[in-house]
Amino acid sequence: MLTSVFFLVVLFADVPIGVCLCLAGVFYIFSTGNTVLLQSFPTQLFGGVDSYGLIAIPLFILIGEIMNSGGITRRLVDLAMAFVGAVRGGLAYVNILANMMASSIIGSATAQVAIMSQVMVPEMEKQGYDKTFAAGLTVYGGMLGPIIPPSVMFVVYSVLAQVAVGDMLVAGILPGLLLTVLFFGVIAVMGLFYDYPRSARRTLRERARTALAASPTLLIPVVLVGSILSGLANPTEAAAVGALAAALVGRYVTREFHWRSLPAILLRSAVYSAIVLFLVAAAAVFSWLLIYGKVPQAVTAWVQTVAHDPLTFLLLINVVLLVIGTVIDGIPGLIMTVPILLPIATGVYGIDPVHFGVVVVINLVLGLMSPPVGLSFFVAAAVTGAKPGKMFIVTLPFFLISCVALVVLSFFPWLSTGLIR
Repeated sequence: MLTSVFFLVVLFADVPIGVCLCLAGVFYIFSTGNTVLLQSFPTQLFGGVDSYGLIAIPLFILIGEIMNSGGITRRLVDLAMAFVGAVRGGLAYVNILANMMASSIIGSATAQVAIMSQVMVPEMEKQGYDKTFAAGLTVYGGMLGPIIPPSVMFVVYSVLAQVAVGDMLVAGILPGLLLTVLFFGVIAVMGLFYDYPRSARRTLRERARTALAASPTLLIPVVLVGSILSGLANPTEAAAVGALAAALVGRYVTREFHWRSLPAILLRSAVYSAIVLFLVAAAAVFSWLLIYGKVPQAVTAWVQTVAHDPLTFLLLINVVLLVIGTVIDGIPGLIMTVPILLPIATGVYGIDPVHFGVVVVINLVLGLMSPPVGLSFFVAAAVTGAKPGKMFIVTLPFFLISCVALVVLSFFPWLSTGLIR
């Protein structure tokens, strides 16, 4: 209990979450008098990142940085506009569709929101959409980033849960498509009430020209996802090839990526990767001390008094994780909850760890779009100038349909595991 209080005090003092986890571990060791555990502290830190699968994280981040520098995101938007822009509310559909395609490259919700807000919101404003709605819609489109592969959150979960990285990445495909379809449905219904504008209809020749210009950019997601699904490469190898493909397409096809910008791109990728990997290392220490203190056993005993079957357990976890996700970012949320909840889910209720991982990640990502923090809304607000609170209210139907998707995923595990079993 004292360790929990100490952790919360340090966390709300705005200390980085990775440092909080390490300090809480040291506090626990001294408060219990088990100072001999300090000898294992460095070993546990190193063991947390001593995993081949984690090499995929800096490579996925590198792909996103190269793609952004190469102007490939804009071409994906053009491709989406060529085929769905002319229907009522067409640019709203384009926003979601372009986000879905960009998700297979960027893999981070907040990064995707920042990038796509710069591209989509001004264009939607020009065509008569309300800026608040356009920014909020982009936030929910960004939700697809950590779900459709590649996904840094799925890689982190796979290491925490000791499941295959490839299985976790593939498991996000159907849930990502489900969310995309549900978002399309919400746009269609809202379009009946708000009379969304149509974009100019393009001729068949214009569509063909746009598709031809954008087709090389699709090489990157095809390489990433296709090589994993086919078994030709594991996620780390696929990420390495994808980074090379992104650089070649950006340099010799779009001609917007320059080799002289590579050092700055590598530096940004290294800094972000270091932050993520330090969190994972701190998580190893945190998990080790949780197990030593028999916290999972205590939580298991309590949960079993409330949830008597797997479905009830998942619905309970949906609520708990959604609340946690509203105040804590995705990866720290994984680090704090997975070591406690996963043994209960698999050992007590027999839930597939891959299915459980998908539910956990989507919950925590949805928390990024929920008050009181709603980090993704603040990212969009910083880029567009829209009000975060208004964004949430205007796009409330997307939040509700996302909650419906979580319930559906809880009821039907095959939506997560169908492509890998």
